[in-house]
Amino acid sequence: MEIISVKPRGYCQGVVRAIMIARETAAKHPDEKVTMLGMIVHNRFVVEECRKMGIRFVEDPKKSRLELLDEIDEGVVIFTAHGVSDAVRAKAEEKGLTVVDATCPDVISTHTIVRDHSKHGDVIYIGKQNHPESEGTVGLSPRVHLITKKEDIDTLGELHDILITNQTTLSLIDTQEIIDACLQRWPDAAVAREICNATRIRQEAVMNLQDTDLLIVVGDPRSNNSNQLRQIGLKAGIPETCLIESVLDLNEDMIRNKNRIAVTSGSSTPNSLTRQVISFLEEYAAGGKFNLPEEVISSVL
Repeated sequence: MEIISVKPRGYCQGVVRAIMIARETAAKHPDEKVTMLGMIVHNRFVVEECRKMGIRFVEDPKKSRLELLDEIDEGVVIFTAHGVSDAVRAKAEEKGLTVVDATCPDVISTHTIVRDHSKHGDVIYIGKQNHPESEGTVGLSPRVHLITKKEDIDTLGELHDILITNQTTLSLIDTQEIIDACLQRWPDAAVAREICNATRIRQEAVMNLQDTDLLIVVGDPRSNNSNQLRQIGLKAGIPETCLIESVLDLNEDMIRNKNRIAVTSGSSTPNSLTRQVISFLEEYAAGGKFNLPEEVISSVL
């Protein structure tokens, strides 16, 4: 059995930046209530580490960021790496909260493009329904229209001076298919492909795998970029792919009789979790017994 450690993998710079901002904010405001508006990134281990720093979280998948702000009445609010709409930012300031912005620079770039274009034209935004990044971007203007799949194109009415763009963590393959379908209807539309570089090169690394029996993606099930890596693996012809949160999710049936196992992780996954999975698999491949550790490593950041 050969274990392939896929590179690059794990934290992107946007996630590293968000964690650093959270750590610095907690240290700077030890006597104030510090609240994160949603999950800092979609990984429960990262969230738990932030809680240990004293950071409180408000999160409800049924509520928008604007609605979640009603649960924060004082102190510091941190905007997550996914970004927020201008309405959320304005409401936080009106409430007298100290605003700390951990929005990923790539998302900020997308917001700039969308704001500028929506002043004079319509924006078709390809993204995930109810994802915080999509919510923040679509909320920038009523001229931003969310579509999640090719079939949604038929639901759009008459549009003018169109820009097609997308959420930063989508599948390269799926997004291009939707862009192509949009261009069939609106051949003169401008296109701004906004899949971030970290997402792109991680997906390309998976696409380039050869003779792989199993792809293991380490990531939170709520992480869009982690789920996309798993789907990319299937589309690249890897017979089996799976998404696990940590080494504790492995089982022997999953890896038995596999000749080549590749391991990667989403850009919001702590590298320590992925290293633990790789180390365990390497020991097993060398003839070790399948004895999982009792817990994941004590600190993931």
